[in-house]
Amino acid sequence: MKVPVLDLSKRKVKRITLPPVFSIPFIRVDLIQRAVISALTARIQPKGRDPMAGKRTSAESWGVGYDLSRVPRVKGERHPRAGTGAFAPFTVGGRMCFPLTTEKIWHEKINKKERKQAIMHAIAATARLEFVKERGHLFGEDISLPVVVVDKLEEISKTRELREILKKLSLWEDVERAKKGIRIRAGKGKMRGRRYKKPKSILFVISQDKGLRKAARNLPGVDVATVEELNVLLLAPGGHPGRLTVWTESAIKKLAEHFS
Repeated sequence: MKVPVLDLSKRKVKRITLPPVFSIPFIRVDLIQRAVISALTARIQPKGRDPMAGKRTSAESWGVGYDLSRVPRVKGERHPRAGTGAFAPFTVGGRMCFPLTTEKIWHEKINKKERKQAIMHAIAATARLEFVKERGHLFGEDISLPVVVVDKLEEISKTRELREILKKLSLWEDVERAKKGIRIRAGKGKMRGRRYKKPKSILFVISQDKGLRKAARNLPGVDVATVEELNVLLLAPGGHPGRLTVWTESAIKKLAEHFS
């Protein structure tokens, strides 16, 4: 399978043969989703509760005969807390029912060969028009997938230069889509450093960084990665394969070595 190599003005310079990884006949979405869940759960920090939480009280049930429930009650008289329920899970400040323990295993493991297969299938999906369209990416109708660009792209270090290149390649529309999609998160996550939900846009895959990371770091939803750094979270965010990906010519050659 041969694809054209574009220069920074969208002119076809030559054609190169794609590595076999792009020719996988059937994309295993279930395998990609398993690998994504494994990667996400690997980040979770184990958490637990203090074993004595809610139990630091001498509350004791009064027993029967008082026309009151037999819940443990705080001892004492003539102060606001006296006689109120304590210790039990349904009381204010009581213990937790089935508290979390640090022994709980959060990480859903995956076999090494399965993870590698998932990455290969996610790479293949970046060259399938139906998968890329299904993710909601916007790009010019004359663009053929995968998008392969000359190595000069890796040397771009200014955001304004990269913006002009993306406009010439008919890919800037997708960056604007990501910018319009930024919204404030619902719930308490916005108090915990996760204020905004940001859509994913273009992924640049390069052989080595010569300044492109700096140029792309402030573009909404845009990521830059070397071939060695590729993973399912970059190629299929949220477990949805088919991210709009721009490859450099050298990255394609490196990819052939890694997934021969």
